[in-house]
Amino acid sequence: MGKLFGTDGIRGVVNAGLDASLAYRVGLAAAYVMAEEKGGGQPRFAIGKDTRISSDLLEGALIAGLCSAGADVLHLGVIPTPGVAWVTVDAGCDAGVVISASHNPFEHNGIKIFNGQGFKLSDALEERIEDIILNDKEVPLRTGADIGRVVYADAKESQDYIDHLVSTISTDLSGLKILVDCANGAASATAGRLFDRFDDLHADIINADPDGVNINNGCGSTHLEGLRAMVKAGGYDLGVAFDGDADRCLMVDETGEEIDGDQVIAACGLELMGRGELPGGAIVGTVMSNLGLHKFCREHDMELFCTAVGDRNVLEKMEEQGWVLGGEQSGHTIFRRYATTGDGQLTALQFLDLLHRSGRKASELVAGCRRFPQVLINVPVADKAKKEAVMAAQSIRDAVAEQEAALAGSGRVLVRPSGTEALIRVMVEAATQDDAQKVAEHLANVIKKY
Repeated sequence: MGKLFGTDGIRGVVNAGLDASLAYRVGLAAAYVMAEEKGGGQPRFAIGKDTRISSDLLEGALIAGLCSAGADVLHLGVIPTPGVAWVTVDAGCDAGVVISASHNPFEHNGIKIFNGQGFKLSDALEERIEDIILNDKEVPLRTGADIGRVVYADAKESQDYIDHLVSTISTDLSGLKILVDCANGAASATAGRLFDRFDDLHADIINADPDGVNINNGCGSTHLEGLRAMVKAGGYDLGVAFDGDADRCLMVDETGEEIDGDQVIAACGLELMGRGELPGGAIVGTVMSNLGLHKFCREHDMELFCTAVGDRNVLEKMEEQGWVLGGEQSGHTIFRRYATTGDGQLTALQFLDLLHRSGRKASELVAGCRRFPQVLINVPVADKAKKEAVMAAQSIRDAVAEQEAALAGSGRVLVRPSGTEALIRVMVEAATQDDAQKVAEHLANVIKKY
């Protein structure tokens, strides 16, 4: 990847690496590159944001850059990331831009770009945009009637997106009682309207009062403690938790236990296979997918293909093979028949549809996919070169092989470099939490001494 775009767009602390000047230049460069891709004329961009205090600042600068280079803008306001991807396609835009840092703290923000088909921008196009920005290449500024225009269509486009989500299930969800945590993020603008569409569904919404600084603050998919307690105490059938931009969703069963992305994929995949709607009997996970998902797939004659970490990698494999279901343990779940990216609200609806039709409890739906205890330790390293040296070291490879042999098939070890930070991630799964902790700490110490 380049110097600006990471695994999930451009990220940084606002005004300490990511500022209005950079956002303006991204707008200029993106408009220029997409105009070239279009073969001339004025490209049209859909642009949406989450609820961070800095999102307005970056949005204004991005729009100024886009319009200065002659692009028209469809302004979506606060809307989930997958909503921007869907509207980009539905409205016939040439590209979509999301201003969000997903599950990160409020002082962070980011810029992610989708192409006209609703997929994350290709590496090649990102590199062309980076080349213009990093090498200060001139982008011609438009004048007169060639300057881009902004059309404000926030309410209509988000309502069309909600209509699409509702259309993906056939049941009315009657009789279910759910608690929905919006993380004070983008779902705050849509989740209430979405679940209100089901007249006989009892849906209580929490953490849907964003103030610019409370996004992901002790709530949402990264902080399930409060939701777990409330679901159990309130007699809810299911708790649903989104992250800041609502592209991921984790859940809580009626007993207050977490349901992670692997378990959602397992339950939904088995249902799809039973209906003859799972091509190849295959689902896509990542190298971080829990050992429990591997075991579940073997027991049910399903194929699990694991990619490198990142929903982009999952989606690429799905597209390559024509598969329809994939995702990450963290809650990015892709239902390819309905979306081009992970969509938390879509995931919640698909699971609720299964829950309603099955007549079973949420805990029963995921009981067959046991989560093996997993420990993740992040080991800081100096820089990218050090990461590469650690990963190439024979002594570390030997240490990993030794610990894997000691687990004797009852666990697994994964040591990998972070794609976004100067870290080596050590992940260990084992039959018990203690075993996983001991192995992870041992390997982390080996890496620290290297």
